[in-house]
Amino acid sequence: MTLSTPSARASLPALAGPVPRREYWFGLPALRTSARSARDTVRDRLRAWELPGDTCCDAVLLVSELITNAVLHTSSGHVRCGLTLSGDERRLRIELHDECSTPVHPPGRHPGPGEENGRGLLLVQQLADSWGSARSTRSEGKFVWAELTAHS
Repeated sequence: MTLSTPSARASLPALAGPVPRREYWFGLPALRTSARSARDTVRDRLRAWELPGDTCCDAVLLVSELITNAVLHTSSGHVRCGLTLSGDERRLRIELHDECSTPVHPPGRHPGPGEENGRGLLLVQQLADSWGSARSTRSEGKFVWAELTAHS
């Protein structure tokens, strides 16, 4: 049945409870080139959800760092990324599942000025409101998650 008139729509009962959350998942091969695809996918999805620009930029950078970390430091052949926006649209959760079971820990040291690597998790730690890793139920490995407040 299609409701095309305002009076027909107005007669429907209101949904009880909070607005359901939004969720989006995508998978990519664990290749260096996948970081760009992930950035583009996340940017497009968050724009479609009409999230503020600052939140979108931070989320794109977080996903880029998490995928790069998985590609460089695991032997995964595939990664799976999830975006979940809370029902009140105030919290964005990013998850990256890989095929490596080694947990990720906060960085123990800061790289020196001449070092080219070692800043990814420092960026995650600085940008995210909270983050961590746990055993994955979606892959044979782990997932790293980060949460952001969706600022307006």
